[in-house]
Amino acid sequence: MASKKGVRIVITLECTECRTNTNKRSPGVSRYTTMKNRRNTTGRMELKKFCTHCNTHTVHKEIK
Repeated sequence: MASKKGVRIVITLECTECRTNTNKRSPGVSRYTTMKNRRNTTGRMELKKFCTHCNTHTVHKEIK
């Protein structure tokens, strides 16, 4: 039988500052996991979250 794909999917959010900035205080990229409704939010999600590597609140974008 074919498995049903749900409406809610798990996504990963990654810090945009850590990805582009080479002069950061520690190596690594801040990542969060969350869920989104694929029918209501069809585009890529952007949230302001706390980055432990930058030590500030930065924009985190959805990655594949």
